[in-house]
This record gives sequence, structure tokens and C-alpha cells, in this order.
Amino acid sequence: MKNLTTILGILAIVSCTMQKQAEKNPLALNEFRFDTVIDGKPVKLYTLKNEKGITVYLTNYGARIVGVQTPDKDGNYADIALGYGDIHKYVKDKMYTGCIVGRYANRIKDAHFTLDGKGYDLYKNDGDNTLHGGKEGLNKKVWDAVQNGNTLTMTYFSPDGEEGYPGNLNITNTFTLNRDNTLSIKYEAVTDKPTVINLSNHAYWNLKGEGDSTILDHYFQINADSFTPVDNEWIPTGEIAPVEGTPFDFREGKMIGADINMENEQLANGKGYDHNWVLNKESGDKLSFAAKLWEPSNGRYIKIFTSEPGFQFYSGNFLDGTVKGRSGRPYEYRSALVFETQHFPDSPNHSNFPSTVLRPGETYKHSTLYEFGVMQ
Repeated sequence: MKNLTTILGILAIVSCTMQKQAEKNPLALNEFRFDTVIDGKPVKLYTLKNEKGITVYLTNYGARIVGVQTPDKDGNYADIALGYGDIHKYVKDKMYTGCIVGRYANRIKDAHFTLDGKGYDLYKNDGDNTLHGGKEGLNKKVWDAVQNGNTLTMTYFSPDGEEGYPGNLNITNTFTLNRDNTLSIKYEAVTDKPTVINLSNHAYWNLKGEGDSTILDHYFQINADSFTPVDNEWIPTGEIAPVEGTPFDFREGKMIGADINMENEQLANGKGYDHNWVLNKESGDKLSFAAKLWEPSNGRYIKIFTSEPGFQFYSGNFLDGTVKGRSGRPYEYRSALVFETQHFPDSPNHSNFPSTVLRPGETYKHSTLYEFGVMQ
């Protein structure tokens, strides 16, 4: 009985502490709801917070961004990245919410590519094609994680043949929340056999807060003079087409909803925006400005800088309200958007696209920087 009384006392103290924390920060996520074991490996929630009040939550299940809390122009905070309040919903998640996607982000036609004269068959999880790594891509893996202050380093070993890809691949992803309100993601990988690789992050964003009803009133600027058209299975045709005179021209910035419902073959093929833009690169594979997203009513913005040549913009065309986030509100049609800094979809099957081949002795490197701020 004494032991039971002691246990109940401890639980009461923990509950009281959690309640006080929730009252102090109602947006705070509960780390106990992420503390579990999956595939024999520990899973946890990690928190990065800087002096200016930006908070980023991550978990090592899928190397995911769980939440990003930022203030608006009046100092009111919201969580602007979609996500769930416990790990079990991430296990069931089919939206690639917040995760690292790969080994190959986006699609490869017919789930097949040829490298050095040898063909490789991948798992078909998107019709006849492969998407975001296959049946169980990096989004379903438990990564090893080490936190040092506001830097979280996550690593994963992908064995030769996993999902059909050749080579033992060692992947390192480093998330750092900086004092200047920027979040950097650095990707690195090495292989012992020639392979293809294309990693990216698949966070969903709404600058009015997760669970808000639309992103069509957000403004978006993409630093790209051209894009890669797709067929009706979202596979690039191989063409690199100019954006000028099309609904895909975001060079000066415009409301996302301005042209999204126009009669246009590419918008019909993508069910809206779900395309890769060819970024105007300033200095090869160095960080350069890719895009800016802003919401006029509250002033929040995100600027994106990347070393990658491509930028996928997905306008939430398959969100349908059946999934509810941690706020309890449903994720409705086009209520969030995704931007993936990347090499081009289906690059292994297009010689005119930037190469995604990684060979032994080389290091795959990719950096993306997100700048969070407020427009007054």
C-alpha cells in the first residue's frame, strides 16, 4: 500500500508539473507522448529553443520536424508546422508529415533506373512509380540522435539493397536553431557502391498556425525562371519550361490562390501546384535564395535558402480533412503547403537533369536554411 501511495504521489507531482508547464506555454508538446521504443530503438522528442523565443520540436522517428513556434507581428505565438501530439499518430501517418524523405525524395518513373549499365527495381508505392523512398523510406526509420545545445544530429545506416537501392549508405542530418532565428538542415551521406540519392524535408506549413483552413491567401515568391512539367502521374516529361506567362510564375511574389484554379494542363496534371521549379542559382552548390512565403495579416514569413538546384512546391491538394493535428482541428484541402529543396524528380532517368549519382569516396552534401521573421 505504501508503494502504491508513493507511486500515486509521484504521478500527481508529474501531472501538476506538466499542467503548470502547459499553462505557461499552451503550445508546448508533451515529451512523454513521444518516449517509446520502435523496432527495438528508443524514440524521443527533442526541443531546440533560442533566445528570441523560436522553438523547434523534432523526433528521431523519421528525423521529423514536429513543430515550429514563432511569434506574429503582435507577439502572439502559433505553431506554423503541421504535426501530431503523440508518436503513435506518426507511426500511422501517410502524409510524410515533417519527415526526411529518401533515399530518393519525390518520384522515379516505373520504379526503375539504370546505373553504370545495371538496372535496379524499386518498390512501387505510387501506382507504377516509386515515391519518397518506397514502402518504408527514411520516414519510417528510427534514427540515432545526439543533441548538443541547439544542434541535433541524427544518423541512419541504410543497408545495401534497402528498398532496392544499391550501396551501404551512411546518412547524417544535422538540425541547428541559430540565434538569428534561422533553422539549418545539413544533409550528408557516403556510400560503398555507386547509388542515387536525393534527400529532402517534407514539413507542412501554414503561417496562421497548424489547423488553419487555407494557405491560398499566403503570398509566395520562388526564385526560378523555369520549371519541370509533369505528366498525369507527376513524372517529369524531361522538358525544362519557362514560367513566364504561366500560372507557375512566382518570381515577383503573388497570392498562392491567384492562379491555382486556372484552366491549365500542368495545373490539371498536378491537381494544383505539385511541381519542381529550377532555381536561379547564384553560385553553384552554395546556399542561395530560393523562396519566400509570407502571410500579410499577421506578418509572419519564412525565407528559404538552399544549395540544391530544385524546389518542389506542393499546395496540399490531397489534404481532405480526415486527419486531425495536435490542435484537434482537421487538415483541410489546401490548408498547408510543402516546399522540398531537392534535385529534380526522376533525375536518374533524365540525362539533362542534374545528376543524383553518388560514388564511393564522394560525400553527398545538401544544406537548407529557413529564416523565420515578421514583416511589420
